[in-house]
Amino acid sequence: MTLVTHYQRLVSAMQAALIPLLLTVCRLWVAWVFFRSGWLKYNSWDSTLFLFELEYQVPLLPWQLAAYLGTATELIVPLFLLLGLATRPAAFVLFFFNIIAVVSYPALWPGGFYDHQLWGLMILITLIWGAGPLSADHVLSKRQQASQN
Repeated sequence: MTLVTHYQRLVSAMQAALIPLLLTVCRLWVAWVFFRSGWLKYNSWDSTLFLFELEYQVPLLPWQLAAYLGTATELIVPLFLLLGLATRPAAFVLFFFNIIAVVSYPALWPGGFYDHQLWGLMILITLIWGAGPLSADHVLSKRQQASQN
């Protein structure tokens, strides 16, 4: 066996072990971050309304609607990521939600923009590669394949 072949087998084994872990960590991390933010908004609703009215600059939506939709999105969509259910549509929603958060809150840029970039990258990984084998999507896909055979 050549050195290149040995290296390729090693990389394949490493990917087989680590890619499912990477997809799961990205999915769960992003779910936790967004759910925690939604929970904070929900538990301090007066502050949330104040921020949406006077601080956040959500384009195209009245601030009240933006507050309700933003909070609901942060509480509901992460649950789909947590379960790995309808993962790509959920990741798509959170990807654009993340962009809107950055655009809507200019004060975020000096201290929190790096976090939003990291979360955006993790969401893109999830959007492109899916939930991975440790997910409801994977289980449902296997069941569907089995029923077709």
